Amino acid sequence: MQKLLLLGDEAIAQGAIDGGISGFYAYPGTPSTEIMEYAQKSKEVAQKGIHCKWSANEKTAMEAAIGMSYTGKRAMVQMKHVGMNVAADPFLNSSITGVNGGLIVVAADDPSMHSSQNEQDSRFYGDFALVPILEPSNQQEAYEMTKNGFELSEKFNVPIVLRVTTRLAHSRADIKLGDKKEQLKVKLPEDPRQYVLLPGIARRNYKKLLEMQSSIQQASNDSIYNRYIDGNNKKIGIVACGIGFNYLMENFDGECPYPVVKVSQYPIPKNHIQKLRKECESILVLEDGYPFVEKQLKSFFDEGIKIMGRLDGSLPRDGELNPNIVAKALGIKDSETLQIPEVVKMRPPSLCQGCGHRDVYEALNIALEDYEKGRVFADIGCYTLGALPPFNTVNSCVDMGASITMAIGASDAGLIPAVAVIGDSTFTHSGMTGLLDAVIKNSPILVLISDNFTTGMTGGQDSAAKNRIVDICKGIGVDPDHLRTIVPLKSNYEKNLAIIKEELAYNGLSVVVAQRECIQTAKRGRKQQAKNK
Repeated sequence: MQKLLLLGDEAIAQGAIDGGISGFYAYPGTPSTEIMEYAQKSKEVAQKGIHCKWSANEKTAMEAAIGMSYTGKRAMVQMKHVGMNVAADPFLNSSITGVNGGLIVVAADDPSMHSSQNEQDSRFYGDFALVPILEPSNQQEAYEMTKNGFELSEKFNVPIVLRVTTRLAHSRADIKLGDKKEQLKVKLPEDPRQYVLLPGIARRNYKKLLEMQSSIQQASNDSIYNRYIDGNNKKIGIVACGIGFNYLMENFDGECPYPVVKVSQYPIPKNHIQKLRKECESILVLEDGYPFVEKQLKSFFDEGIKIMGRLDGSLPRDGELNPNIVAKALGIKDSETLQIPEVVKMRPPSLCQGCGHRDVYEALNIALEDYEKGRVFADIGCYTLGALPPFNTVNSCVDMGASITMAIGASDAGLIPAVAVIGDSTFTHSGMTGLLDAVIKNSPILVLISDNFTTGMTGGQDSAAKNRIVDICKGIGVDPDHLRTIVPLKSNYEKNLAIIKEELAYNGLSVVVAQRECIQTAKRGRKQQAKNK
């Protein structure tokens, strides 16, 4: 049996390949990015002609995956947890349309906000959509759940949510590979109106989804991924979800003295939970993320049994789980940890030396010296680091694309000029519609698009905006007289400063596109060229 040493993300990608996938769809977002990158580097993916190109955003990725499912082929869409917000419209509606080919939605959550704006838990999305949720406890399960998830999707005619968290996504383990399934052939839906969500059809489809819930519940009760593991000490019963099960077993070398219900498929397996309730005096819920299961158990049981977890303070309300937190909740002395050497301690992030964003902020700060502070709006990308020293330029970072629309709102309130700083990939992700609003209103804002020709913050993936930004702005309707381009280099400082000052003084919409390749992708490009010689 073949084995591979894989990240959790890579195990998901390989599971999809072995499960007969025909299309990967995604927008880069930590901690999900490596799924698509693994597929793009796979010789097997190339040989089989499996689609694996980045989409402009999570919504377009979700819709394209639904389109492939419509043809009867298997597809998977991957995103980080906040990407689920962007994809929510098509995702929630896909549970009403149903699927034709199997469809898996991978949501990679980021407890502790290692690289995110919040800690939201994507299990709520799966519950909201009334579809099965899979949550692997280790990399082997991540592989197997993905591989078999397509069949589960096709069995119930709904998309499946595969939820992982940062530690599982970004840690490695040996994976035993199984047999490989062939891609399905094109076969359009038997019901030609299945995907037409006119109210009459949607109501009919929704009734079918509701009628299916008892079968989905039974599948969870019977799932090989959900287990009741007996224990001699009935003082506490433990519900261990996803990677929480690993953290629990690490404290007991795999032999827990308490009864445990391992939960890796949702809805929660009521048969196992009811048995735990009958046998134990209290229940501790271990889950990485929000108190999703804990809340359900509090409403599931009558009074008389204590439910412990994140809500009652037995576990921290925020942040990710780890073995020591679990040990403390169980009254076990947590293991001693080595002091982190100074050389590897976390340091504040900063823009790379020589980065074009630096030159943009240096010029913008000087150009804004004659204006009251607090008028620069940004969003998600490397350039958000302009909020930190030494620049201290940026005053907001809410979500992808919010820079332009927040600047519009601020200018509507009388903060003139307002400045929006946005990156190239973020611009095509969700900034273009905001720019259209600004064009229609001729908002007195300066939109500064810092174009480094890549999706830099997640490692240099292809940007949908590459070599297109100026044409896109023209097409949206930006006045060509106030659509300027600059090259952010020290040698161009005076020229760039003059252009930014001119456009700040203009009482209307202006766009300045700062174009210079990311130094990291440029460096990699030069190395690759040298190898090819």
